[in-house]
Amino acid sequence: MFFRKKVGIDLGTANTVVYVVKEGIVLNEPTVVAYSKEDKRVLAVGEDAREMLGRTPNTIIAARPMKEGVIADFTTTSAMITYYLRKALKGRLFWPEVMISIPGGSSQVEKRAVVAACKQAGASDVYLIEEPLAAAIGARIPISQPSGHMIVNIGGGTAEIGILSLGQLVVFKTVRTAGTKFDEAILTHMRKKHSLHIGERTAEDIKMKIGNAHLGEPKEGEKLNIKAIEVKGRDTQSGLPKILEIGENSINEALQKPLKQIIEGVKEVLAQSPPELAADIVEKGIVLSGGSSMLKNLDKYVTYYTGVPAFVVEEPLFCVIRGIGMAIENLDSYKKAIK
Repeated sequence: MFFRKKVGIDLGTANTVVYVVKEGIVLNEPTVVAYSKEDKRVLAVGEDAREMLGRTPNTIIAARPMKEGVIADFTTTSAMITYYLRKALKGRLFWPEVMISIPGGSSQVEKRAVVAACKQAGASDVYLIEEPLAAAIGARIPISQPSGHMIVNIGGGTAEIGILSLGQLVVFKTVRTAGTKFDEAILTHMRKKHSLHIGERTAEDIKMKIGNAHLGEPKEGEKLNIKAIEVKGRDTQSGLPKILEIGENSINEALQKPLKQIIEGVKEVLAQSPPELAADIVEKGIVLSGGSSMLKNLDKYVTYYTGVPAFVVEEPLFCVIRGIGMAIENLDSYKKAIK
């Protein structure tokens, strides 16, 4: 008897994670495609393509086909999904059933684009699941209870902020500011404040090594322990290569603008929540998930500006894909729940 494979995809702006039923997470690669400028032929996908970012000749383009959580380039996204499905299913496509995450409150056009890209890649049936809901399931929050839970899923392109009760999103907001905007802020800051031109990969490395959302106040008689790293780039005035030592206080300053946009979204969602649910959230705290929630002290930053305790879940990068995996493994129950 023939069984179609069931596959879950967390198609993120920065990373794509694939889950196969009965096998678990089988793939985690950057959402990057390198293709020929002349005939749009795909040359590399994932980690191989990421290595090419900022290092390609004029004939090759290495780019992220997803922008702010939605498809920016349909052809390359479809080719990328085909590649990931083939790799995850070891070349045996056989029209799998696919469940894929989308930002909360996606428009019908955005939803249709995701479904079409999956169908073109070889999927038979495509099910969509909103990221805040998938993240909440993955964080093992008992969402089916009549109780308020707040999740903030900060990925590469979007911050998905949602309050859930009885298995549904009660209030949600998508803020188009997340990991890639952190990188852009660092890139701009380095150019304006330090006259150093760096690439997006270097900006991402700086964020991961010394990015800090909340430095905190030093105790009396103590000094803040500031981390610093060497950054290599090009001097914007002379055009020559240059090495600078940059401290985390400088990067903290660079990150303030995108962080404020996320915190404004969190405050907006809290302001719209019904009083009973708001009381539940104050008691249980705000759950942070997604790859960008791993930014140092982000939980302290959220707590400081909202007055509500916040904490990061275990393995935040895999929170959404775990939720998608649990939903597709119980597909019949999920179909009833979304009807």
